[in-house]
Amino acid sequence: MSDAPWLPGEAGGETDKRYAPATLRNRDAIVDVLRTVLPERGLVLEIASGSGEHVVHFARSFPALDWQPSDPDPAAIASIAAWSGEAGLGNLRPPVRIDAVAEGWLMTQADAVLCINMAHISPWAATVGLFREGAGVLEMGAPLILYGPYVERSVETAPSNMAFDRSLKARNPEWGLRDLADMDAVAAEYRFSRTWRVEMQANNLMLIYSCGGLD
Repeated sequence: MSDAPWLPGEAGGETDKRYAPATLRNRDAIVDVLRTVLPERGLVLEIASGSGEHVVHFARSFPALDWQPSDPDPAAIASIAAWSGEAGLGNLRPPVRIDAVAEGWLMTQADAVLCINMAHISPWAATVGLFREGAGVLEMGAPLILYGPYVERSVETAPSNMAFDRSLKARNPEWGLRDLADMDAVAAEYRFSRTWRVEMQANNLMLIYSCGGLD
């Protein structure tokens, strides 16, 4: 079954810190892939950082890289700030509000863009914006990295993922698992090419796209 993420709009607890249980299960496997695609130094912009647990772990795992978390949800920003404040890491920047749908992100340059479990719990416009704005902040050859569940026309979708897709669409008709062919098509529209597809635990994928640069 696909790892169920902390969903936008879910109520928090008594503190600002939110918890996404899947983080503990998938974070080290994600780090293993990131070691092969991230630059040795530079700035990694994470879009849709959610609770902030992932980015704290990544900042610890890659101390030579600077990490910029972001999210459009004020509750997520508060959670990220609480987790990062507790961690006290010098290479982890304060979170900023970035909506993937919006044109003109606050960040104008990054050496990599990372986005985990966003595409299926946001409108399609957010995925379009991810590639559109990502093309503006990344240099040629820099990676845009995605993690989450996807539908592939040549691969049978796991029953648990199909059930997850139905539950997401029942919650919001604009949500749902994205077709990998559609992801590749919108990526190509903004001069990205997929260079790697990695099968992960719980029927998830990591997709690595390379920026082709702006005209």
